[in-house]
Amino acid sequence: MEQLDLDLLRTFAVIAETGALSRAATRVGRTQAAISLQVKRLEHAVNQTLLYRTARGVTLTPHGTRLLAHAQRILRYHDEALAEISGKGLSGTIRFGCPDDYAVVFLPILLRGFAREHPDVLVEVHCAHTPRLLEQLERHALDLALTSLAENEKGVAIIRREPLVWVGAVGSDAANLDPLRLALSDPDTPDHRAARRSLRAAGRSYRLAYSSASLTGLTAVVRSGQAIAVLTRTAVPEDLRVLPPESGLPPLPTFGIALAMDRVRPSALVSAFADHVRVALPAI
Repeated sequence: MEQLDLDLLRTFAVIAETGALSRAATRVGRTQAAISLQVKRLEHAVNQTLLYRTARGVTLTPHGTRLLAHAQRILRYHDEALAEISGKGLSGTIRFGCPDDYAVVFLPILLRGFAREHPDVLVEVHCAHTPRLLEQLERHALDLALTSLAENEKGVAIIRREPLVWVGAVGSDAANLDPLRLALSDPDTPDHRAARRSLRAAGRSYRLAYSSASLTGLTAVVRSGQAIAVLTRTAVPEDLRVLPPESGLPPLPTFGIALAMDRVRPSALVSAFADHVRVALPAI
């Protein structure tokens, strides 16, 4: 009788989460060829095709979707049992800060992966712009936070890089207005400063027409067609468009994403979460 190998199930769950064999291979520390072989072994064990391969990555077949639900339960029970019996399970609360523009894409994967390994840990999430998160760290209101900073910032370990892009509504001519009408976040945020710096360097006239501290507010203004905004590429909603170089807008810099910590010597719990973020974030 065929048996489901835990290692195969864990790799399959990562593939389903990342949507690409290459990203899954990076996450689990194997080659893409090794990942493909694991999928074939799992498909042989269940005698079903589990993945559709497309130009953009992979999606689950109906049988793959059903197996994923079982795999997630099996892995959760296995990890809980191992942590409880071995006494190595972590518990407690982590106060984690994350910029608003990263939350939608990054947080679900980061939190889900950590919860599988440490089900007794509560992660309190606080979303705000980088300057506000740094202020909370200084007040010891957070344990650690993702922050955006200049790519060439010295003395900081960059975990991932994200380009800034100009964003407008489909069919809107807001990018052609003179002066340009901008919808930007708080004046001290990196994206706000980068936008104004790039326009000044290019000699392009502009005015700040709308200001919002939330990503929801900025994207609502852009959808109205009244202004354009600057967002990280990963934060651009599907119904908005990245304005191409042909629009005449100046190039924007790439940001680095780093972890800022409240303490030089964090607790074992915070260190475990930080290590998880450093491994998982580049593969998302």
